[in-house]
Amino acid sequence: MAEEAHGQVVEPSERLDPETRARREAALKLVRKYGDPVLRSRALEINHFDEALREEVRRMGRLMHDAYGIGLAATQVGKMHRLLVYRTELEGSIAALVNPVLEWASKDKETSEEGCLSLPGVAVEVERPVHVRVSALDEYGKPILIEASGLEARVIQHEMDHLDGVLILDRASRDQRKQAMKTLREQLEPQTA
Repeated sequence: MAEEAHGQVVEPSERLDPETRARREAALKLVRKYGDPVLRSRALEINHFDEALREEVRRMGRLMHDAYGIGLAATQVGKMHRLLVYRTELEGSIAALVNPVLEWASKDKETSEEGCLSLPGVAVEVERPVHVRVSALDEYGKPILIEASGLEARVIQHEMDHLDGVLILDRASRDQRKQAMKTLREQLEPQTA
């Protein structure tokens, strides 16, 4: 999920210094983009909690940070694991959820604009429950229970969707989906100089 400010996706490239912009562009090249079949696949449960998993969490956290994202699912980097990392503030600490399960979602819903690192240039309105309870494991295999509201709940739900092969396009209106597809096609066309 891309950086959000008051429910709006922020494209930070214009305000970054050249070194940070280059680091962001390099990170974004490592994120799988729309059309990659891994983004439509259901990730598998994680059963081994070892140093390799903890390194994957650290690597995903750095990639998310460098890409100016606030959430990243393992499938977005080509790993078929039920693992996601997120944070709700750009410089906030990174949380990891392994094998997350939605235990409860409020009836109260809110519509807000979402972007996605795997769908560059696309932002669509998505309706989601305002409050959720999610059970998961941390990267050491310890059970955790997250009760989240607002942006944190939205980010967790967005990344959990990725683990099931669901994209924000699937939750958008028909008109928004058509516009998003047009944007994605334009980006995939060869650039003429």
